[in-house]
Amino acid sequence: MFGRNFQRKYALTDQGVRNTKKGAFWTVIVNLIVMAGIGILYFMTAGFMDTLTNGAPLPGAALPVILVILFVLLSFLTHLQQYKATYGLVYNEVKTTRLSLAERLRKLPLGYFGKRDLADLTETIMGDVNRMEHVWSHVLGYLYGSYISTALIAIVLIVYDWRLAIACLWGVPVAFGLLFGTRKFTANSAERTKKAAVRVSDGIQETLENVREIRATNQEERYLDELNKKIDAHERIMIKGELGTGVFVNAASVIMRLGVATTILTGAGLILSGRIEFMLLFMFLLVITRIYAPFDQSLALIAEMFVSQVSADRMTEIYETPVAEGAEVFAPKGHDIVFEHVDFAYDKKKVLRDVSFTAKEGEVTALVGPSGSGKSTCARLAARLWDVTGGAVKVGGVDISTVDPEVLLTDYSMVFQDVVLFDDTIMENIRLGKHGATDEEVLAAAKAANCDEFARRLPQGYDTPIGENGAKLSGGERQRISIARALLKDAPIVLLDEATASLDVENETKVQGALSRLLQGKTVLVIAHRMRTVEAADKIVVLSDGKVAEEGAPQELMEKGGLFRRMVELQRQSAKWQLG
Repeated sequence: MFGRNFQRKYALTDQGVRNTKKGAFWTVIVNLIVMAGIGILYFMTAGFMDTLTNGAPLPGAALPVILVILFVLLSFLTHLQQYKATYGLVYNEVKTTRLSLAERLRKLPLGYFGKRDLADLTETIMGDVNRMEHVWSHVLGYLYGSYISTALIAIVLIVYDWRLAIACLWGVPVAFGLLFGTRKFTANSAERTKKAAVRVSDGIQETLENVREIRATNQEERYLDELNKKIDAHERIMIKGELGTGVFVNAASVIMRLGVATTILTGAGLILSGRIEFMLLFMFLLVITRIYAPFDQSLALIAEMFVSQVSADRMTEIYETPVAEGAEVFAPKGHDIVFEHVDFAYDKKKVLRDVSFTAKEGEVTALVGPSGSGKSTCARLAARLWDVTGGAVKVGGVDISTVDPEVLLTDYSMVFQDVVLFDDTIMENIRLGKHGATDEEVLAAAKAANCDEFARRLPQGYDTPIGENGAKLSGGERQRISIARALLKDAPIVLLDEATASLDVENETKVQGALSRLLQGKTVLVIAHRMRTVEAADKIVVLSDGKVAEEGAPQELMEKGGLFRRMVELQRQSAKWQLG
């Protein structure tokens, strides 16, 4: 019952399976204790009826009082254990699940995030886990415990009288069969509701991220109308799904409750024919008052369990996506980056084909080419942010696909055009480059990156919060913080993605000065979009349509008169046209 398929089906950890077993066990005990209370009531009533009909002496009050006290005590203790085994343990499971999902996402290759947007992943970690929390705490243990306890009670009832037992219990399998028969409808409805919820999250996120552009183009009304339509669509889909589920659940409950009528009719017929005593029918009627109670809730729980399957599948998909793994030791002989016949495909679309080149240690190697030629892809493959689909990328003779990405990246510093900063102080944003760096080390890196001049002007200096993604700083200031991080890390390999492309002349000069200090003696791989930024490169690799079109020193390629020269001349003409 609680095997690997069960674990996968409900996205449970090993501890979660153990918690479910405990919850089911104590639910069985609770249900049996409650049924024992029904037994106490029956025997007390039977004794009283014996006195009325046969003149037997009244039973002593001591035994019933002791039994009632014992029942109340056991009921309290078992309910307490059931609560601890479900809610108490499950809340820790939720914390563990969120942490394990975050840890799994941290280890997944970057290509995975190109297939799932931020709103979708956020919905999984927050919304789906919340939904599964209710299933883990309220559904699984309770439902499976009810199955087991009802099966045990049914055996006892059959021993007493199989005819009344069938009349009493026939509705249970029919009701559950109805729900299981509509499982596909419920799952499809849940899937549509989930997609609608993700569309709403996407719309909200898109609107907030682009609020400046929306206002600048006077598009507020259009975007709000579109967002309202998404919210209304989500509400309609959710109401339709819940209405359909509610109809099936209530129909199943009505069918199950028909067992009361069939028990009375069957019992009356058996009494009239003299085949049973009235007290046996009375016992079954007492049992009916309790035996349906767990399933009243279970019917709704099963419907919720079907709905939760969508959330469980989304969580399981993250767990089952292969992570980027490798050796915990990286000991290259030097830091030359060598691409050997590298192929790379993204969603079955081939991006790189048989790419081979070497970026030597101590030199600046620039990747240039038209948009979509594969420059950024090469940089990501060089750092194993993605894994090649053919060939190999080696650093110092070591195939980087054999090295754990986190171990590998200790030898890399990256400076991109789109800087990512956190809503923290300048000091802490720079300290991200080296965990545990002293204030003196951080300040030295900041000064080398020309951060000192603007940091000192701020109200709290380096301890000034800079807002979400550095909103309180200019583009040049944010870029210099990124370079300061790289300087602090002082890694032997540096990847640059046109770090100065969006800066004005003054800021570009300052950033270039910081970069010159960062790049000394390193293996440098530069992604260049403007040809003038690669004039000082030691080597240029020109990519076109995912292939190496040409490579060599800048002057050699100019003299060759190929694609590189044509790109340089086109940019010069464009610059003249803009000046003119």
